Amino acid sequence: MILSKSDISKLEQVSLQESLKLIDDLFPRQVVFSSSLGQEDQVITDAIFKNNIPVTVFTIDTGRLFNETYELLDKTIARYKQPVKVYFPDATDVEAFVLQKGINSFYESVDNRKECCHIRKVKPLNRALAGAKVWVTGLRSEQSANRNQMPMIEWDEGRQLYKFNPLINWTYAEVLEYLTINNVPYNSLHDKGFISIGCAPCTRAIGHGEDARAGRWWWESSQKECGLHVAVSK
Repeated sequence: MILSKSDISKLEQVSLQESLKLIDDLFPRQVVFSSSLGQEDQVITDAIFKNNIPVTVFTIDTGRLFNETYELLDKTIARYKQPVKVYFPDATDVEAFVLQKGINSFYESVDNRKECCHIRKVKPLNRALAGAKVWVTGLRSEQSANRNQMPMIEWDEGRQLYKFNPLINWTYAEVLEYLTINNVPYNSLHDKGFISIGCAPCTRAIGHGEDARAGRWWWESSQKECGLHVAVSK
């Protein structure tokens, strides 16, 4: 199915809950949501589970997450009594990478870091998206310069599916307000200066006035992306 201009217009105009229901109506049982358990992702998870929208929710366990992230996953499942499917990197890939380059080689070069992200994040993501027609994300244009021109919905040619970013126009203040009003569980690290949270060795708290993603791969002068949201070639 190809989305019409009318479909896209409706998705852009309705509420979060209505947009998720609409995209599921358009692509029944073919919509998946990738959650990294960040604040934006918890907003979407709440909207899906609370409204019983049949969208598959999944997350990726890279093997190097914070304990607080695992605690939040447990709290989320307990709160909503709904499954969150967990994908893991291929153990053979991880073993070969660590044997060849070392357990913390991502500190040594951007290429090493990107290879680690590809093995631990991108490859499991591609498995999770296999067969889906719509990939829902928690991206917001405010998060980084790389994301400020992203549309709410776009075609991912490499993966042959639609990428739906229902929070793309939300502000950070709106995200926090939703979490508070709806009493949504969130990662306790957010209260300690961590805004964008990834793997433990690659994430630090940010200081006053720093960019929200400054704590990710802080030792690099890069675009602060792991590759999940970079277009792939078919």
